[in-house]
Amino acid sequence: MSALDLVTHYWPALAAGVVGALLPRGDGRGADADHGDDHHGGHADHGDDHHGGHDGHDHGAHAGGGYTAWKRVGLGLIAALTVLGVQWLWPSGAPAAADASGEWSSLLNVLIGLPFVGAAAVLFMPRQMLSLLRGFTLAVLGAGFVASLWLLTVPMTAGWHFQSIKEWIPSLGIRWHVAIDGISLWLVLLTTFMAPIAAYASFGSIKTRIKELCFCFLLLQGAMIGAFVALDLFLFFLFWELMLVPMFVMIGIWGGVEKIKAAVKLFIYTMTGSMLMLAAIVYLVWANQKLTGAYTFDYLALSRVVLPRTTQMICFWAFSIAFFIKVPMWPVHTWLPDAHVQAPTGGSVILAAVMLKIGTYAYLRFSMGLFPGPASSLAANLAGVAILGGIIYGALVAWKQADVKRLVAYSSVAHLGYVMLGLFGVTPSGIQGAVLQMVNHGVSTGALFLLVGVIYDRRHTRQVSEFGGLAKVMPVYATLFLIVTFASVGVPGTNGFIGEFMIIMGTYVSERLGTFSGIHTVGAAAGVILAAVYMLSVVQKMFFGPLTNPKNKHLPDITAREAVALAPLILMIFVIGLFPAIFLDRMKESVLFTYNQFKVVSGQAILFADERDAKLLPEDTFSPAFLKGAPGLRPTEGAGGDEQARGDRRDRRERQADGELAARGEGAAR
Repeated sequence: MSALDLVTHYWPALAAGVVGALLPRGDGRGADADHGDDHHGGHADHGDDHHGGHDGHDHGAHAGGGYTAWKRVGLGLIAALTVLGVQWLWPSGAPAAADASGEWSSLLNVLIGLPFVGAAAVLFMPRQMLSLLRGFTLAVLGAGFVASLWLLTVPMTAGWHFQSIKEWIPSLGIRWHVAIDGISLWLVLLTTFMAPIAAYASFGSIKTRIKELCFCFLLLQGAMIGAFVALDLFLFFLFWELMLVPMFVMIGIWGGVEKIKAAVKLFIYTMTGSMLMLAAIVYLVWANQKLTGAYTFDYLALSRVVLPRTTQMICFWAFSIAFFIKVPMWPVHTWLPDAHVQAPTGGSVILAAVMLKIGTYAYLRFSMGLFPGPASSLAANLAGVAILGGIIYGALVAWKQADVKRLVAYSSVAHLGYVMLGLFGVTPSGIQGAVLQMVNHGVSTGALFLLVGVIYDRRHTRQVSEFGGLAKVMPVYATLFLIVTFASVGVPGTNGFIGEFMIIMGTYVSERLGTFSGIHTVGAAAGVILAAVYMLSVVQKMFFGPLTNPKNKHLPDITAREAVALAPLILMIFVIGLFPAIFLDRMKESVLFTYNQFKVVSGQAILFADERDAKLLPEDTFSPAFLKGAPGLRPTEGAGGDEQARGDRRDRRERQADGELAARGEGAAR
């Protein structure tokens, strides 16, 4: 191996060593200055962070002696060896499938690994150097966003893109398998877009334990991206659980008065769903091993397994309950308002904008992909729950809230009810609208939580009754709040309109909803009216009318820092609202591909399933583009005649399944 190869292979360890060795000598000036900044801003944080406010003092008191040359060399050596150990343990092996032309197969690995490496680097930085910690975190998150734009250079045709497959634990069939399609593309970009904004906003209001805050944001970023691109169920479960840790810490350390209660409630709800999902994953892997003789956690391979009807239904609910908790859907939604109200502004932004979407995405990818039979037969019932328990219930409860942040939290329950309705209907327009609405909700609700944080930083209250006439003293703030309100309501020209319209249209024409599609459509349309009622009501109470409260008469308007955080979101509201084709065109082929495959596979799953034995669907039930990279399957490079023959067989199966599928689905709906 040449010297250049050594440098190329071991550059992360070398970089970590250099960072550790270049720590400042610490003559006391930097520590004192940064400590002063920390102490000065500590009063702006929540009262529960009082003890955390002395954190900088404790460390600053011991930092005056700085790092000697030997200490810095030792830290550099420790950092290098730590990163080298991670490299040795990292999955290795040649890709199992050839990369498409023009796609760099390691790009997703970079997007996942960059924030993880950044989080590890933060641990070696002095906590009293606040500017370095903040700047480094924003640089890593910003670099991730820039790198993610590379995903847009490749047309999102049907199938997987930027696929990276490496053996990890071969004895258990666990692989590092990540890829994206036109559906997960926009969710990855949403993650990399929102994380720097949330971190930047947090650094303006949180003044204590900055090192831990930076670590949490970076760790959370890597876990969320990993969950959106993982195609190995073990890998997905790992990222799914890892997301919980930094969010639990964010709420528990920087939250409000009842932060511990909210953090524990979040943990218990999420872990309960996770254990159900893990049990179903293990059973599915075991059933596949009995059929094929080999263990695998790969989603593509496990999609062929058709479990006995009762077992299939149990596993479907085990997966779906975990995802419904994350969305959240009624009746497992009660953790969300508490988590949002108690979380710091940045935590609320990232929770609403990204983490909730992992539940909706996972239902589309895994519940519908692994158990299409139950997902099809239960569609009408689940759609009813989404409307009554999500859209209508969420809107009515939001309408009666006295706390504006809790109102926005319940509005998320209502808006994500639309997303789930689009998925339950299983139509191309409904699925496209649902995916677009995931992005829309992330942008508009993220902006709402930022705006709520702005007024809370000034008044330290979120009670609607404390405000009134704010437009007179904060005209720019009132204008921005009104724009985001219009987006949340779904006014034409803003991002919220097109997604909800496509979902309602897809609901009306849905075959899966059968005779109930009209009722569901009316319920969804009523939710739009209720959204206007509760959002415009709070706008009227907060911004118009007389300015009666003397505490509001001298409030400063939007600052430059707050404007920088909000500007990209306001811009995206109009970009998506006026030019939705930019987003819809890139997901169109993947959505049609997913819809057609669900239609074929759900019919075959119903025909194959019985009450006793698990079975494997034939390979040619699935498109070769879907099975690309699946373990232990025949190569899909056959001649055009072979491809045509597979297509003909899929068409015959689809026609055969249509009649029985419709009959069983209608019977289950009744």
